[in-house]
Amino acid sequence: MPAQRADARRNYARLLAVAEEAVATHGADASLEEIARVAGVGSATVRRHFPSRHALLEAVFRERVEALCARARELTGRADTRAALLEWLGAVTADAATIRGLAVALTRDRAAGPDVAHEHCCSAQLTEAGDPLVRRALDDGALAPGVTVADLLALVTGIALATEHHPDPAAEAGRLLGLTVAGISPHQG
Repeated sequence: MPAQRADARRNYARLLAVAEEAVATHGADASLEEIARVAGVGSATVRRHFPSRHALLEAVFRERVEALCARARELTGRADTRAALLEWLGAVTADAATIRGLAVALTRDRAAGPDVAHEHCCSAQLTEAGDPLVRRALDDGALAPGVTVADLLALVTGIALATEHHPDPAAEAGRLLGLTVAGISPHQG
């Protein structure tokens, strides 16, 4: 692929900055036309850089998703596989609950289905990064048989969506994740 011209790189950087702000304010359904207007470019320029809303959201969340993936890789070698998995799920939950639009982007990724090729979509990256944590926890008996990273990401996304309008979404999402992990029934002795 040829290198982008300087003006194309500037347009991309300006569009991404405006898109980040728009998604933080309006969520995953931020208006592409409004993003173009605020960035001072035409809608064709937006579509050239971001051919779909999915591409735009992937770019907006790229750094945060990469940080979550890096955290999963750091935790994979921990001896306590349950604690490592729960620490990572806590980080994903906190980000999904507090970074407006991220939970919706994760939900849309899953809804697109496995036949839709999204090479760098948020949920695919998180699934790949979290899979070793889940496999190790399963191997150690620290996770119920049959639980997948996709199951856990669906739970986390649901929690994030449920707490989006809470006064302290990260704290409430963390509380609900803890409740999910502990279960709703008292332990029978």
